[in-house]
Amino acid sequence: MPQVEWSAARPAPVVLVSGPEDLLADRAITRIRDGLVDADPSTEVSDLDAAVAAPGDLVTLASPSLFGEPRLIRVSGVERLSESFQAEVLRYLESPADDTVLILRHGGGQRGKKVLDAVRAGTGGGIEIACAEVKRDADRSSFAAAEFRSAGRRISPGALRILVSAFQADLAELASACQQLIADVEGDIGETTVQTYYSGRMETDAFAVADAALAGRRGDALVLLRHAVSTGADPVPIVAAIAAKLRAMAKVLDARGSSGQVAADHGLAPWQVDRARRDAQGWQPAGLGRAIMMTAETDERIKGGARDPEFAVERLLTLLASRGEPTA
Repeated sequence: MPQVEWSAARPAPVVLVSGPEDLLADRAITRIRDGLVDADPSTEVSDLDAAVAAPGDLVTLASPSLFGEPRLIRVSGVERLSESFQAEVLRYLESPADDTVLILRHGGGQRGKKVLDAVRAGTGGGIEIACAEVKRDADRSSFAAAEFRSAGRRISPGALRILVSAFQADLAELASACQQLIADVEGDIGETTVQTYYSGRMETDAFAVADAALAGRRGDALVLLRHAVSTGADPVPIVAAIAAKLRAMAKVLDARGSSGQVAADHGLAPWQVDRARRDAQGWQPAGLGRAIMMTAETDERIKGGARDPEFAVERLLTLLASRGEPTA
């Protein structure tokens, strides 16, 4: 049977929306509904919960109406369906109703397997939209990039990495953050903007790792790094956060004047100047230069130039904790 991406969801006599990622499933189902209603505003939309549906409910909803309107039947909780409703769905698949789209939402598990097998075998002439859990940073980055692209907006690669790092646990929250930036920010979206909005989210990854290292707490930085990696974080946004902090430090290291003046001169917010000045305490220009160079080298290594990206980041953290001074 045809496999269709959630972003390309389309109507079919039977649409199996499978997998645990509810956000993608909801978007696929909404896309199908909107397409049907746009094509014919008289489309009749009905909902069934497979866990409590009574025998005959599906047949009743799929029966032709007096005026022959197209129908969309959305069935949720197919992973919890009863034996009697499963039998009814299997009978329906043998002869789907005309001008009717049946969406079967299955969140995962073995229950309802007969229905899954029948649809996947082509019974009913359906399609499947698989909504697997989004676990990798690369997949979250692709998702977020698509959010901005579909809105006709540009976000810098560094800003995208920082944003994804801030919302690793919940795809719905990442989607909401993308929409907030799209709605609130005019023009291109850069790293400074994302840091201003969401730096508070980065508790045990990206900026927390960078903060610990810049404060000279090597042990804490390494622990935070290992925790972040073990929970699925990609080293790329961590190095991006370090690079952003070092750039700000370089701008303020020898700058004179008030925070407001320095901020205006270097395109920063006053609070960023204050933070960068705190981070730069005890640093010398030569040490900062070495740290910036190693950060660039580490960025290259973790993007394919090294077999052990985590070790490359650990070396960088060690240098940062010594304020750029090589250790024996």
